[in-house]
Amino acid sequence: MRLEIKIDDLAYVAADAIARPVNAELRATTTLMRRLEDAAGEGLTRQLRVNEPLDVGAAVVTAAGHLESRLMIHAVVMTEDESVSKPGVQRAITSALQRARDWKIEHLAVAPFGLGAGNLDVDDAAQAMLLALSHHAQGADYPREVTIVVENAFEEAAFQAARAWKWRDA
Repeated sequence: MRLEIKIDDLAYVAADAIARPVNAELRATTTLMRRLEDAAGEGLTRQLRVNEPLDVGAAVVTAAGHLESRLMIHAVVMTEDESVSKPGVQRAITSALQRARDWKIEHLAVAPFGLGAGNLDVDDAAQAMLLALSHHAQGADYPREVTIVVENAFEEAAFQAARAWKWRDA
């Protein structure tokens, strides 16, 4: 699996699918993720309905609406009873990667999971994500390429440091 970390706007990244963190009702966990929902448009919003709240680690695939990508993978990182944690982020990113494998997604763009007020700091989020990505890369054919799309140089540095510590080329 090829791994890239870059600063960009997730709404405009050319990838087959986008993976993003959500709550148990498939709603955005940060302002940035709400902006992504807005960019995707009403078509995405209509798809984001659940009969019952989902558990941390669940992942759901939908169309991506008006975004560059055709699909979006929504992975639950928090519920009303379970706050964001490193193990929860690992379960969520693992499920998102499993959905990407199931759908044979070649290139997956991924938002940072677990960030936001009162959640994980960027170093903990990056380490949890890179550990899960490294484990997945050891035995899966898909996705072949993952791009972690960060918002700023601070996040980029944290993810690059975690990459140096956790990543094993697959």
